[in-house]
Amino acid sequence: MTNSNVIGFIGTGVMGKSMVKHFMRARYEVNIYTRTKDKAAELIDMGANWMESVANLSASSHYIMTMVGYPEDVEEVYFGENGIINHALPGSVLVDFTTSSPSLAKKIYRLSKEKNLHAMDAPVSGGDIGARDGTLTIMVGGDQSTFGKVSPILSLVGKNVVLQGDAGAGQHTKMCNQIAIASNMMGVCEALVYAKQSGLEPEKVLQSISAGAAGSWSLSNLAPRMLQGNFEPGFYVKHFIKDMKIALEEAEKMNLKLPGLALAKKLYDELSSSGEENSGTQALIKLWSES
Repeated sequence: MTNSNVIGFIGTGVMGKSMVKHFMRARYEVNIYTRTKDKAAELIDMGANWMESVANLSASSHYIMTMVGYPEDVEEVYFGENGIINHALPGSVLVDFTTSSPSLAKKIYRLSKEKNLHAMDAPVSGGDIGARDGTLTIMVGGDQSTFGKVSPILSLVGKNVVLQGDAGAGQHTKMCNQIAIASNMMGVCEALVYAKQSGLEPEKVLQSISAGAAGSWSLSNLAPRMLQGNFEPGFYVKHFIKDMKIALEEAEKMNLKLPGLALAKKLYDELSSSGEENSGTQALIKLWSES
């Protein structure tokens, strides 16, 4: 039998590390696995249990949570020979926080159900700040009964946790989120460049427009980083490009044109090609400041 108080977490990067800390503060026992053990050293020192493989973690955790980079990483973690679905004990709850494709979320749900596992797609928004503060928005797809079981745990890391519908609905909702952010990021960059070029003090401009109709999370949280020249990743450029690619592919399946998203992806592709793929998404402003 699995221990109902044990959370297994795979992928302790920028976001995952902070999320694990919240679970540990709530006195859950947490098993962790990530490709590079050194990156998990802080969590291990805090008392997290290091597991040598995804298989070992899956066989010793009741709630198995993943936060990895790309859809191919999700496939490996869930479907590989040593993956979650082949080693999780019946009754386990699987929660994928990774932003991935809706079709992959549905596949995980379907194959999990065959093994008496309960899978949910639960991509998040809020970046490193939201993960640190436990205020993430979590967009969930899956069964209502499973959501009821896992929502108390999700509430430890998120303040806006909504079941959007069946499997895949969480990922579709995250695509809506990324579509809105993509065009907004272009507007934030252009507003700051305009403010500077017109002789205004950008910091004062932010003070005014952040509280008005132009207000957004990116304007309040990422624009100050742009002005400070701080391009450390709260969310990587390379991962944002991945998300935009998924959204454009899904839109094409629906015969839907998204010109704002297409332009944003083109600009981020250009940014990535200049060597900024591991920078934070706020690095987009470099395309204007360096032109």
